[in-house]
Amino acid sequence: MLSNSKNTLKLLVAAGSLAVLAGCASNQEQMKSDIDQAQADAAEAKSMSQQAMNAAEQAQRDAQAALEATQRNRAEMDRMFERSMRK
Repeated sequence: MLSNSKNTLKLLVAAGSLAVLAGCASNQEQMKSDIDQAQADAAEAKSMSQQAMNAAEQAQRDAQAALEATQRNRAEMDRMFERSMRK
């Protein structure tokens, strides 16, 4: 009877160990999946931030060009006013 209890105990320990190992493997697969998804999300965020940076730089160039055009127009208007005042 004692031998039978020992065998049963050994089988229970072995089954428990297998269950723990199976759970760990499942958790590792889930963790790898989560990591892969996080990396994909990070790559997408990086791409979007680069697009935003490019758009911001283009907006800065457009604003600078508009400022320069305004300054040229103002200078021309000043010259026109001065010419009209001399007459």
